[in-house]
Amino acid sequence: MNIVCIGGGPAGLYFALLMKQHNPAHDITVVERNKPYDTFGWGVVFSDATMDNMRQWDKATADEIEQALNHWDDIELDFKGEVIRSGGHGFVGIGRKKLLNILQARCEQLGVKLVFEADVNSDAEFPDADLIIASDGINSKVRTLHQDVFQPELVVRPNRYIWLGTNRLYDAFTFVFEKTEHGWFQAHIYKFDEHTTTFIVECPEHVWLAHGLDKATQDESIAFCEKLFAGTLQGHKLMTNARHLRGSAWLNFQRVKCEQWWLKNAHGAHVVLMGDAVHTAHFAIGSGTKLAIEDAIELTRLFIEMGDAPERIGEVLTRYQATRSVEALKLQNAAWNAMEWFEVCGDRYCDTLEPPQFMYSMLTRSQRISHENLRLRDAAWLEGYEAWFARTRTAPPGFESNQAPVLASQAQIAPVSGSTVPPMLTPFTVRGLTLKNRIVVSPMAQYSAQDGVVGDWHLMHLGARAVGGAALVMVEMTSPTHRHGFDGRITPGCPALESDAQQAAFQRIVDFVHANSDAAIGLQLGHSGPKGSTQLGWEAMDEPLPQGNWPLVAASDVRYGEQNQTPRSLTRADMDALRDAFVAATRRAHAAGFDWLELHCAHGYLLSSFISPLTNLRTDEYGGSLENRCRYPLEVFAAMRAAWPQDKPMSVRISAHDWAPGGTTPADALEVAKLFKAAGCDVIDVSSGQTTRAAKPTYGRMYQTPFADRIRNEAGIATMAVGAISEADHANSIIAAGRADLCAVGRPHLADPAWTLHEAAKLQNHAIGWPRQYLSGRDQLYRELARQKAALAPASTAQTAPQSIANVAATTV
Repeated sequence: MNIVCIGGGPAGLYFALLMKQHNPAHDITVVERNKPYDTFGWGVVFSDATMDNMRQWDKATADEIEQALNHWDDIELDFKGEVIRSGGHGFVGIGRKKLLNILQARCEQLGVKLVFEADVNSDAEFPDADLIIASDGINSKVRTLHQDVFQPELVVRPNRYIWLGTNRLYDAFTFVFEKTEHGWFQAHIYKFDEHTTTFIVECPEHVWLAHGLDKATQDESIAFCEKLFAGTLQGHKLMTNARHLRGSAWLNFQRVKCEQWWLKNAHGAHVVLMGDAVHTAHFAIGSGTKLAIEDAIELTRLFIEMGDAPERIGEVLTRYQATRSVEALKLQNAAWNAMEWFEVCGDRYCDTLEPPQFMYSMLTRSQRISHENLRLRDAAWLEGYEAWFARTRTAPPGFESNQAPVLASQAQIAPVSGSTVPPMLTPFTVRGLTLKNRIVVSPMAQYSAQDGVVGDWHLMHLGARAVGGAALVMVEMTSPTHRHGFDGRITPGCPALESDAQQAAFQRIVDFVHANSDAAIGLQLGHSGPKGSTQLGWEAMDEPLPQGNWPLVAASDVRYGEQNQTPRSLTRADMDALRDAFVAATRRAHAAGFDWLELHCAHGYLLSSFISPLTNLRTDEYGGSLENRCRYPLEVFAAMRAAWPQDKPMSVRISAHDWAPGGTTPADALEVAKLFKAAGCDVIDVSSGQTTRAAKPTYGRMYQTPFADRIRNEAGIATMAVGAISEADHANSIIAAGRADLCAVGRPHLADPAWTLHEAAKLQNHAIGWPRQYLSGRDQLYRELARQKAALAPASTAQTAPQSIANVAATTV
């Protein structure tokens, strides 16, 4: 094949040498716009896993690179006068120029043609090529020329950064945070050769502008950074190698993602994008070079496997995009999470988190590194952090707490003494209630009430989960109205709290939970609004009853779906009546003995229909602006809060994202949370979606946790995270990082009433009490799980643990 690589970066050079090594008959040329053995940039970072991969594909190159590598395991944080270090992270760094020089020399040794100082404007300049690798960087001319086919998505991010160097040598990947009168700056620092360290300075745009850095020259910018980071530089100077750039050399990161990766041009040549031309990964995880190298490896592997004749190119490229795009997207998503963390840390974390928790949050920012993965990397550091968290985090700083005693029960045995306490099992105090741990059983509809009255099924369902280890068991959404007025049940099988009989049935369950467990029990009150009068969940979720429908009410006469009934818009008199019904149900909840009360303002139900602009079309004082749309839900909440005892907590569930154009956004949700906080809310239960059938959520593990994180740390109110939290590792990571204060676990509790006890057992952690009646089962479970762990240990030690560490090592950067 006649192969041309446009762009002499890592992707183009490495693909050229691998293909030439595989088949010397290939005619391969790399065309580069810079001079021979000249390049810009400081150091690059990639993982031990990438280095191992390179060693398998071209040992000669890997050996030479390894001689020039700087390897380190530690990450160090310099923040608020404290220096914290964690090990076991496994990075390698090398000067970008040194890396390219090694690849250039290896290409020449193998017979690859290198053409320098040639600026290519189009793939059409190579009419005789069979395959053209467009590895011409983030500003790819080839991608731009064929953007109608490649369909690139280019996103310019808000933070500003400047890429500098210094001769001060650091022995860890170091992060330094400094606060100025206008906001926070951070430095990403890593050594890449025996003389030089990369020193990237980053800050939000508004901070950059406030300091006048938009008008600064490069020298003035360097002087500013030297003064700001004088403490860590210790007299060393900062240097730039970007004199070719105009202005101050402060940049905005561009995220590149392409829908299509290759095409066949007018000359019959196949053109494929590679490296930064097709995808970029933010330097927050240091994986741009990793992506480029592994692009080259994967395409070479497929040519070897499927055949490297010209007639096979299209088939190979089709499979290449299908396989490689998935892996690239995973890394891009991790990089996006890490990038966003650095973009918001000044407003969200720097002023609110103490150094130990800030370090934990930073280490897990990509969401690819979990609590137990940190234990694999540095068990001593993590155990020290767990001890600090357990000692200091009963309630988050600034939140109301009076350290009330945990609910007691004669049926519950105390945890084994001397056990470490993972974050999810630490207590949490709100007003006069201390929850024994951070796990909540989500309110989950059972569709089993009779005429609004809960029965034996609910006693069994809630009782089993109360003895299953969770700290708080929530009853499903319960309507404050049933027969008298506006029926607020979702289905005929949903409960209500309007009558003495309904109250007595709930009290029976509450008394059982209090007598037989040390769990608290809460009630979620809500009115179905436009989503009422539907079939039972296992029949047809959200679909209207085939007969026997009752009339619906909502903020506006907007149907949930075309097949649903059109609700009647509430009048002021209706609103007064419903508010009073919520207050009456609140008093009944207290009389029944509930410990916690939650108001449901999410998922398209009545109060949610006021908040979302997609369902609130009112033109009175309850429509229009966000403040107006929240007016009635806040009115209901305030009346309930006044009727609910002051020593008992109240939470509000909101939909933080409508996942639909024109709907509520996470920024809106932040303002909603602030309004409820001002009204006396203790905890925001952060869900999303289900407000419209047009919603298109982006699902994934812990996918709603970022909304809870933002509200908690920007609004300064405790939050409950919910959504795809399915294992202890998820809950521990969320709680330890301060992304939420409680974790609501739903579907896993349907499958396993003792989910919390079993997850603790998987960790071999005894810091949780079991019912006395179940102690023999506990002991057998722990023994069996210990045997399984021991049996897997040899294989895990040889393969899984190091591979697990290596595969995500770069994502901590």
